[in-house]
Amino acid sequence: MNLPYFIINLMQSSELLSLYDAQMRIGLHLPDSVFETTARVVRDRDLGENVGFIDYASLDETCADEEINSQINYFRALNMPFTWKVYDHDLPADLRQRLVARGFKIDDPSTLMVLDLQNAPDLFNETQNPERIQRITDEAGIEGIIRVEEEVYQSSRPRLRQRLLHLHCTHPELLSLYGAVIDQRVVSAAWIIFYKDTQFASLLGGATLPEHRSHGYYTALLVARAREALERDVRFLAVDASPMSAPILEKHGFQALGQTTYCRWSHKN
Repeated sequence: MNLPYFIINLMQSSELLSLYDAQMRIGLHLPDSVFETTARVVRDRDLGENVGFIDYASLDETCADEEINSQINYFRALNMPFTWKVYDHDLPADLRQRLVARGFKIDDPSTLMVLDLQNAPDLFNETQNPERIQRITDEAGIEGIIRVEEEVYQSSRPRLRQRLLHLHCTHPELLSLYGAVIDQRVVSAAWIIFYKDTQFASLLGGATLPEHRSHGYYTALLVARAREALERDVRFLAVDASPMSAPILEKHGFQALGQTTYCRWSHKN
C-alpha cells in the first residue's frame, strides 16, 4: 500500500525525533558536567558555569507539577539556576505554561531543524564567498566572534566567551569555529559542537554584522561546517533556528521538527 507523502514525512519526523531524544537528550554526556538520571528526568550540572539543565523529562498531567517542584527544590538547595528546555513533543502539552506558573522566565521559541547529511547534495554545491571563510583557531579569533555577537545582539556575552574559551582550551576536538574575515576582522561567525558516541552535531552562532549581510556568509559558514561534519562521519546536523535562519536552512534541506523553548529558573526570579 502506498502511503500519502505527508504521512511518510510524518513517520520520518517521528523516527528522527525519537533518535534525537535518545542521543541528544537522554544519552548525551558533555565534558565538565555531572549527569543524573532519575525516575522522570535527565538533568546535568555544569560545574564550570555553576548552572543546571533539565535535558529530558518523561511526564504526564498527573505528575508534572510534582516533578517541577522537585527540580526547583533540588537546584534551590544547590543555590544554582537552571534551564528546562521544552520541546513541542514533550508532555504534558501545557508544560511551558506550568513552568511559567512556577516562576520560570521563558525565552522566545526557536525551531528545531535537522539535516541528514547523507541526503544533502545540493548544499555542497554552494560556492558563495568560500575564500572569506576561515577556521578560527586562537583566542584572538574567539574575541572577534564575541565582538560580532555583541554588536549584532546589542548585549554583552560573558558566558558565551567563557564557554567558547573553555572548550577551545580543554576540549578542542569538540569545537570548531569559523568566521568570514575581511581585512583581518571577523564580520560573520558560526561554530559547530561535536559529541562522542552520537550521530548528531550541533550548529550554533550564525551572526553577521548588519553592513555585511546579503553576501552569502551565512550559507558559506553552513557549508564549511557541514563539510567538516561529513568528514568526521557525522550523520545529522541539528540547530535551534531563529525565524531569520529557518527559511535559509529549509532551502538547504533542513527539516523542521517543532519548536523549542528555553525556560529559565533562578532564585532571583
